Amino acid sequence: MKEIKEKMFKGERSLFGSQDLEISYSTFADGESPLKESSNLKLKNDLFKWKYPLWYSDKVEIENSTLFEMARAGIWYSNDITIKNSTIRAPKTFRRSSDIKLENVTIPEAEETLWNCDRIKLDNVTAKGDYFAMNSNDLDIKNFDLVGNYSFDSCKNIEIRNAKMLSKDAFWNCEDVTVYDSFISGEYIAWNSKNITFVNCTIESLQGFCYVENLKLENCRLLNTNLAFEYSTVEVDVSTKIESIKNPLGGTIKAKAIGEVIMDEKEIDPEKTEIITADKGNFKEEIELDILEGVKV
Repeated sequence: MKEIKEKMFKGERSLFGSQDLEISYSTFADGESPLKESSNLKLKNDLFKWKYPLWYSDKVEIENSTLFEMARAGIWYSNDITIKNSTIRAPKTFRRSSDIKLENVTIPEAEETLWNCDRIKLDNVTAKGDYFAMNSNDLDIKNFDLVGNYSFDSCKNIEIRNAKMLSKDAFWNCEDVTVYDSFISGEYIAWNSKNITFVNCTIESLQGFCYVENLKLENCRLLNTNLAFEYSTVEVDVSTKIESIKNPLGGTIKAKAIGEVIMDEKEIDPEKTEIITADKGNFKEEIELDILEGVKV
């Protein structure tokens, strides 16, 4: 590979169509699309300061580098991208790209990042911004920290381990999601989704888990969670109290206690849901359900 060191690049498409380059300690200053349509690049200790640095590029390795704020929309329509030990300050990075690997990466302005992408691996990534990873597929994530609402909207095939997410309306319109050993705080989690599983998680959610087909909560804690499971099919086993549940379509709900159960037989069949609590046993056996319009137990 040809080596380039300690250079300053200016002007539009300064290294357009480059192949087999190792670029280090260099700066891509003002000038759009400096590495557009490039392939087989190794970029180390570089600075990217202007728009669209890597569009339509393939087989790119980036390490110990920085994408500054104006390197926005930086990596679109690209494939086989690996970034390690770097900071991506630019918003809207990654769009319609595939085979993306991020390791030890900080994304402090991650608005609209990782949209419409496939085959993504994140390890030790910290991000802050709304609409993270919308419409993306095949995500393998671990050691992840996110502050940002509406994350993972309309994604398919997600596995997340050891995450902390402060994210309102996370996992909407999703399919095939499994989250292990994580903390999530946010309103209206996982609405309109299918095959959603949380294992050993702590979750805070206002009116969470509604309109879900095949929701599973295994050994989880639910904090300040009310009006949960409306029109959802559920298999729920939590070690904490649930403040209230409303109109589940069917399944089993096990909890330490449930503050309020709302069952409206005009909307759902209460007999299809079994509710078991540590303080009362089986709800149907311990108390008489007065099922009227807007039942409250």
